Amino acid sequence: MAWNRWYSMMSNLRSSIWVVPIISLIAAATLKRLAEKLGGWMVDQGYYDLKVAFFGLNREEAHAFLDRIFSINMACLVFTFGSLLVAIQVAGGQYTPRIIATTLLRDKVIRSIVGLFAFTLLWTNRAMMQLGFDPNVPQLQVFLAGMFGVASLIAFIVLIDYCAKLLRPVSLVGRVGQQGIQAIRNIYPNLTTNVRTPHGHYGKRGMPLPPWRAGGVTAAMSPAVERGPADRTISHAGQSAIVLAVNLQKLVHEAQRADSIIELVPQVGDFVAVDEPLFRVYGNAESIDASVLRTLVAFGAERTIEQDPMFPFRIAVDISLKALSPAINDPTTAVLAIDQLHRLLRQVGERSLHGQEMLDSAGRPRLIFRTPNWEDFVHITFREIRHCGIGNLQVVRRLRAVIENLQQSLPEHRHPALLIELELLDRAAERQYEFPEDLALARIADSQGLGGSSGSSEN
Repeated sequence: MAWNRWYSMMSNLRSSIWVVPIISLIAAATLKRLAEKLGGWMVDQGYYDLKVAFFGLNREEAHAFLDRIFSINMACLVFTFGSLLVAIQVAGGQYTPRIIATTLLRDKVIRSIVGLFAFTLLWTNRAMMQLGFDPNVPQLQVFLAGMFGVASLIAFIVLIDYCAKLLRPVSLVGRVGQQGIQAIRNIYPNLTTNVRTPHGHYGKRGMPLPPWRAGGVTAAMSPAVERGPADRTISHAGQSAIVLAVNLQKLVHEAQRADSIIELVPQVGDFVAVDEPLFRVYGNAESIDASVLRTLVAFGAERTIEQDPMFPFRIAVDISLKALSPAINDPTTAVLAIDQLHRLLRQVGERSLHGQEMLDSAGRPRLIFRTPNWEDFVHITFREIRHCGIGNLQVVRRLRAVIENLQQSLPEHRHPALLIELELLDRAAERQYEFPEDLALARIADSQGLGGSSGSSEN
């Protein structure tokens, strides 16, 4: 199977809730046969007469017991799927539809509990079927069905509590922030200059960029160099879709094999229509197989976080904008989203973002792979939220706190973009607030939005 198809399939499986229940059904069918053989062996050894070892139920009692467990699990499963559909509608409408596939459907706890319900249902049904043809009551299977039934009931109670906490804004945006940090560290693993390392040393400006890890292979990165016209342009074939991920390792190998330079035209997260440029090749273009290159780019209908460091910013900003809309009017949720944007932007600011050309082991450029720069991350963090939330003191004060905190914690070469946002915030506040008292309050940086203070004010 081609790499892009494999990646797209695995991405769909990770965001599909039916996968774990199907695996549970297969596991139940397999383990049930093992339990039947074990139960038969116990009967042959004479353990059947020792009914006190398990429940010691007669046929009527066992059937009623199994029927009750089956009914309880069926009710739990129906209620769980019904509640999940409601939760998806509420989360998509109140927060943003983009958290459905990235957070709710990928939650391991929900998937595991649904799988337990499906497992217990099939196990109980098979045990009731065995009662019809087995001359002896399968005490072991009935006992295990009871254990699985108790586990399902406990799991159902846990699921109610878990989902109630999961749907809180702080939980959802926190999960998005954590996934975003992992993506940022994977895409930008190297610290930028003048950032304190874990060993207490500082980098210096002008030093060569450190190696960059791409799909398990370490390759050096360097800033992009202006090049002439490409010798060949390879267009996107198939359906129009969004770039989900790129196999950088194999692209570098293909370029090295052909002694060429390959440029990936779109960034991860870009929408690419049919026949739009996908690759540009510089040098020995006839040695490149276009079909091979196309299989190294995975496409899908919706962006994912794994190789898209900008997507968690987009999700958090969308949650903030939805919270600031007149229909919802929940600025405190917007502040919670800004908290995660602050966390993400700090991570980006500490990373080296300048390398765009991947070099091979001999130091030759092989792949041009563009990612967002510092200004892109700053713009998406502040601009839209400022436009929609300038009339809310919570939002204005929290944005100011983000800027001032990042100025203190990030290297100086990150400051100019932040100073521009601070100036725009001041100008927008001056236009928005007529009363001097409100303007003075808006000029105080507050990490809580409104209710706390950093102790600094500007008159």
